[in-house]
Amino acid sequence: MNMIERAKEQVATLTLRAYEKAVAANLLPGGVTMEPAVEIPKDTANGDYTTTFCLAAAKSMRKNPREVAAILTGQMDLSGSYFTSVEIAGPGFLNFSLGTAWFADTLAAVEREGADYGASDTLAGQKIMVEFVSANPTGPMHMGNARGGVLGDTLAAVLEKSGAKVWREFYVNDAGNQIEKFAKSLEARYLQLIRGEDAVPFPEDGYHGEDIKALAKDFYELHGEAYCSCGETERHAALARFGLERNIPRMKADLERYGIKYDQWFFESSLHDSGYVADTVQTLTDMGYTYEKDGALWLSTARILGEKLKLAGKTDADIAKLELKDDVLRRANGFYTYFAADIAYHRNKFAVRGFDKVINIWGADHHGHVARLKGAMDALGLDGEHRLDIVLMQLVKLVENGEIVRMSKRTGKAVSLTDLLDLVPVDACRYFFNAKPESQMEFDLGLAVRQDSENPVYYVQYAHARICTLLKNLAAEGWEVPAADAVDCAVLTDETEITLIKEIGRYGEVVALAARNYDPSHINRYLTELAAAFHKFYTACRIKGETDSVLLARLKLADTARAVLKNAMTLIGCAAPEKM
Repeated sequence: MNMIERAKEQVATLTLRAYEKAVAANLLPGGVTMEPAVEIPKDTANGDYTTTFCLAAAKSMRKNPREVAAILTGQMDLSGSYFTSVEIAGPGFLNFSLGTAWFADTLAAVEREGADYGASDTLAGQKIMVEFVSANPTGPMHMGNARGGVLGDTLAAVLEKSGAKVWREFYVNDAGNQIEKFAKSLEARYLQLIRGEDAVPFPEDGYHGEDIKALAKDFYELHGEAYCSCGETERHAALARFGLERNIPRMKADLERYGIKYDQWFFESSLHDSGYVADTVQTLTDMGYTYEKDGALWLSTARILGEKLKLAGKTDADIAKLELKDDVLRRANGFYTYFAADIAYHRNKFAVRGFDKVINIWGADHHGHVARLKGAMDALGLDGEHRLDIVLMQLVKLVENGEIVRMSKRTGKAVSLTDLLDLVPVDACRYFFNAKPESQMEFDLGLAVRQDSENPVYYVQYAHARICTLLKNLAAEGWEVPAADAVDCAVLTDETEITLIKEIGRYGEVVALAARNYDPSHINRYLTELAAAFHKFYTACRIKGETDSVLLARLKLADTARAVLKNAMTLIGCAAPEKM
């Protein structure tokens, strides 16, 4: 239920009905068919909703906008609506003020819909994949993965809340250069255990972490020197398989501890083993988008993107300035590139599994890859421009006592997701990382564990717990939360009461914005504002000792705020504690 949208729809309907009455009375000329635009003004002191219909329609009527507004207000019938008054403002705005009918409907909607309050069907029928984290399985996950995990998971949740059928996926890069480098790194550490560190050089571009040493040691303890004298290819395959069989379950465990579960872990190797990468490259070749040079097979990326830019109105000179480049799909040694596999993977998402929309959460350092991948989908006839969306997130800085933290005090290594979850509660991690994707963020370790109002997640959870305690205490005195239809909303006249009801009514609109903008941080900001509205209401409005009608109305209002706080916290994967 979106109470904001319902109010806007009523404003539009009331305005059009008034116009139709004015036309019938020969007060205004007919023929205006535009839908009234309705907004919430920045300053609601003179009205909760405003429409610019009079300004937009006045020109075709050949009248002054204020004259049109005066005629419409004279024809306006607000009976049975959410509104108590309509006033003319400025050059011809119509400002509408909400009344108790909207307040009562808001309380009733939350009661009726429960955990579904805030849901909508705006994306009903859409099959959407959200692919996120997809970290290389060659080592521990880092802070960027921690942020991407929350953004992907909460975005998936708000899309589901908006009616979409959502699929969460982790793409496992278990093939290609990084896995070969992983195998070579493990090989060097394994052979060093047998022959000594000085006897076996470590690859300059290898993975130097302590985790590699630990995996090599485990491999040695299991197999001894059995793989010392075998062929390099066999040894690499065994080491890579051993490492992945241990790293991937650890990644799954860390992410589940973080509250994240996927519908599928999709393995890159499956695309190669099935021949789908080769088939995809051949399809591009058959379509005339590839060519051979220096023994390698290239994708004509510059031509593909150039054609798109020309259709968008760009000149040859504009396109030349971009210095677009082509991409290798198959190297001279016969191996396919990561880009070729990525094209095949996204072709699989659309052409094989039939997703209407695919959303990837990527680090900002991948921005150069966006247009190229979209272009490849366009070349394959899969409309990557409109069906593939990339959310780019900025880096995370870990801060403690004003200083940037790069190393874990416990391990002496770069701080991993595991380290972070050992230091900070999961709820704080999820709340803090659910920040606006395109903004760089500082994760303050000290703030994340504070138990006071400076910590935003504590502030919000405390509001929920405070209401639960209030309900428990009043229940002990015999006061139960009334049904919405038993509440007299006319007694809720204090400014803090009205503000709180309006915040409660705003939730559906916030969820819709989060889904539309691919920005689940809207939910965080809403939670803070809803908690603040409750705290102000609770400070200003006594509940105990009031007359029965006031006590029951305020009790219902508090319980409704509690329900919406819980809904929103659940949506972003945080707990709603009943006591703190």
